[in-house]
Amino acid sequence: MLDSFTGYHPLVNLIYFAMVIVFSMLISHPAAQVISLFCALIYVFGVKGGRGSALLKLCLPAVALTALFNPLFNHEGATVLFYFEGGNPLTLESILYGLSSGVMLVTVLTWFSSFSRVMTSDKFIYLFGRIMPSLSLVLSMSLRFVPRFIRQTQMVAEAQKCIGRDISKGSLKQRSKIAVGVLSATLTWALENAMDTADSMKSRGYGLKGRTAYNIYSMDARDLSVLIWLGFCGLFVSAGYVCGTFDFGYFPQLSTRPFDVSSVYFYVIYFGLCITPMALNAGEELKWKTIYSKM
Repeated sequence: MLDSFTGYHPLVNLIYFAMVIVFSMLISHPAAQVISLFCALIYVFGVKGGRGSALLKLCLPAVALTALFNPLFNHEGATVLFYFEGGNPLTLESILYGLSSGVMLVTVLTWFSSFSRVMTSDKFIYLFGRIMPSLSLVLSMSLRFVPRFIRQTQMVAEAQKCIGRDISKGSLKQRSKIAVGVLSATLTWALENAMDTADSMKSRGYGLKGRTAYNIYSMDARDLSVLIWLGFCGLFVSAGYVCGTFDFGYFPQLSTRPFDVSSVYFYVIYFGLCITPMALNAGEELKWKTIYSKM
């Protein structure tokens, strides 16, 4: 699936992900958490395709483990289900709070997974290269380090296999020795690559005052319209958060603000904020289908 949102201005991408990640961490209402998790899963499958299922396989156990382990350490809550041998109670509220924490963790990780795919290193350099040159260079290198490190490790392992040093064969001692050699070679490559990158950027005058740069991004009307929409959604959801629309308490009993008609608007706008990239992708796809049908 083609992700048109990736082609928007880096500032639009950054503001969107900053908003959805922050709101996902702050808002604990189950309805809002379901909205954010639903949109995060849809988007990560859109940008990563089938590889998003690998993330899902890791996230589901994380939710279950958080829901199970939280009651072992948190014994607050008025609804006691039973008592452990030590006398500590197992409460319904502690289980639900653990489940909520797990969902929040999975949602944030899912958003960050999409963020790492959309916010490439060149976008970080563009946004922060002049303001924080050293930090932006470190961030851009960090974002691409893990996939490059994995690829290099596979290349070294394949090269070792060609000379009879197969990491999957032999005794445990032999395999461990080969694995250490592969890891040592890869770490040496990573350190040398980091030094070469630093020397290259220094020789080009990176970070010097008055240095000019070629910008491959420009803010157009399309980007401005999305920025205005994000600003409106951010202010609206923030107002709802401050006014207590998204409040949900777990201790000592489950408590929430009475759901009324005015609350619907806040949840609709929050859903509109989270679903923005998918809506833009759908709009682009519909536009191209319309143009194609007229040809």
